[in-house]
Amino acid sequence: MTTHHDGVRELLAAWTLGALPPGERDAVPLHLAECESCAAEAERLRETVRLLDGPPPAGPLADGGAPDGRSPAGALAGALRARPAAPPVAAHAVPYAAAVAGLRALLPEAEGRWGTPVVHDWDVHATVAHLLAADEPLALRLGLAARVPSSRTADDSGWEDAWNRRTADVIAHEHGRPPAATVADFSAQADALLDTPEARDSGTAARATRLMGLRLPVADHFLVRAFEVWIHTDDIGRALGLVVPPPPDEHLQRLVRLAVRILGLALGPAAPPVLLAVTGGAEWVLGSEKEPVRAELVLDPVDFCLLVGGRYDPATVPRGAAGDEGAVRRVLERAASLAWL
Repeated sequence: MTTHHDGVRELLAAWTLGALPPGERDAVPLHLAECESCAAEAERLRETVRLLDGPPPAGPLADGGAPDGRSPAGALAGALRARPAAPPVAAHAVPYAAAVAGLRALLPEAEGRWGTPVVHDWDVHATVAHLLAADEPLALRLGLAARVPSSRTADDSGWEDAWNRRTADVIAHEHGRPPAATVADFSAQADALLDTPEARDSGTAARATRLMGLRLPVADHFLVRAFEVWIHTDDIGRALGLVVPPPPDEHLQRLVRLAVRILGLALGPAAPPVLLAVTGGAEWVLGSEKEPVRAELVLDPVDFCLLVGGRYDPATVPRGAAGDEGAVRRVLERAASLAWL
């Protein structure tokens, strides 16, 4: 049973949604009774869930509401709360588990609308197929079996060419199957990932491995998967006219820290130094350590993640900036260039 302060904070989002197994669920109220900061965070999360329920629609289904009188956002929040308890996983895999649960809660809203255009040239069905393909490299590396026939790629193909071929092949394969079958395979693969030793033990997940051009600890690859599942859940929600809530603050800050680390590596040690501040989080100096800071850049954490996910144009992302405009532009353009989603 988890009783340590940091451990309980990792459980708050899932606890608020009723998604913890009994042993972990019972530990949370005991800790909240003696920890003021965790109690305040739990109340903030409960209020977020209440807001997601939203007011009843003005008229019968006048705004596209659910048949039971709830708004679409309320239906989504209700599905989140009602989903089965996820298997206990280590802290690094919790954001991925939550992102998968969020997508599962959203997909019933796609019934009858699987052909709705979403992003790139993908419809809803193809976007889920893409996520099935995107989770596959980590699944294979952790010893799981592929759920889609293999693709033919040249031996000297770079990872980007191999990845583009694989995702196109998987989408083509899944378009020949019912959407429900694609969703079932995505869910089964996600469950299998969350049942691996690497998802349940932080020590086992500390080993580094290269996937999608990135050499990272397996724990961080789970965060990459959480990032992508959330981004595409948001894509699908927008296409269907539904607002998908961002990850809980604790998860969002983990995604931000990982993205900043990757961005720093991509910029390299010779780039003009820029002080990057993400609202509600830390500050980092990106670029050269041998020069004085040339500019400051402030971004909202969700906007920063959407920029890194390729969902914002570097020229239009909301930001605060001062100093060398060229140095700021370089950071924004490099961040946007990281996206393969």
